[in-house]
Amino acid sequence: QVHLMQSGGGLVQTGGSLRLSCEVSGIIFSSKTVAWYRQAPGKQREFVADISGGGSTTYQDSVKGRFTISRDNAKRTVYLQMNSLKPEDTAVYYCQTVRYWGHGTQVTVSS
Repeated sequence: QVHLMQSGGGLVQTGGSLRLSCEVSGIIFSSKTVAWYRQAPGKQREFVADISGGGSTTYQDSVKGRFTISRDNAKRTVYLQMNSLKPEDTAVYYCQTVRYWGHGTQVTVSS
């Protein structure tokens, strides 16, 4: 059974930092691309960043230079380091791999 366990998130002021984690089990992790998505209230879920099994990364334009996605294959975990956070980054963040999704983690950035 595939399981994506998310941790991190919370409330932070504008300009602050947070790190999200996504631990993946039940799948051959090292070869899989893992992505982060987010969904703000009243908006559609949108792509944030992803990282391939080989470590190649892709980012949404609005987070480039502020967010960093990384992975530790030994820990079967993908991270999303979020710096210089803005109120518009407020959303529920989800990790995703293949057709599986995490449960979501709330990130709230106060102005």
